[in-house]
Amino acid sequence: MPLAEIIGGAAAFLTTASFLPQAAKVVRTRETHAISLTMYAMFTAGILCWGIYGVMTLQWSIIIANVITFVLASIILGIKVISVLKPETQK
Repeated sequence: MPLAEIIGGAAAFLTTASFLPQAAKVVRTRETHAISLTMYAMFTAGILCWGIYGVMTLQWSIIIANVITFVLASIILGIKVISVLKPETQK
């Protein structure tokens, strides 16, 4: 396996895995106050574009990493959108 593929695979794994703790925390706590809606919307759209690019160029490390990251980012974004549309009532 060429060194470039090993490095690409490692990069894909690390950047994708880095979203697991944040996604788990947001799903568990529903806390998204500190997350920027604009940033996460732009980020999720960018991940989708990277995934499409991976499909168009048949680069499996890009495809797999971005499909997984897109799912995780979409979960976080969805919970953020819900929290913006339906803010908690003040106690």
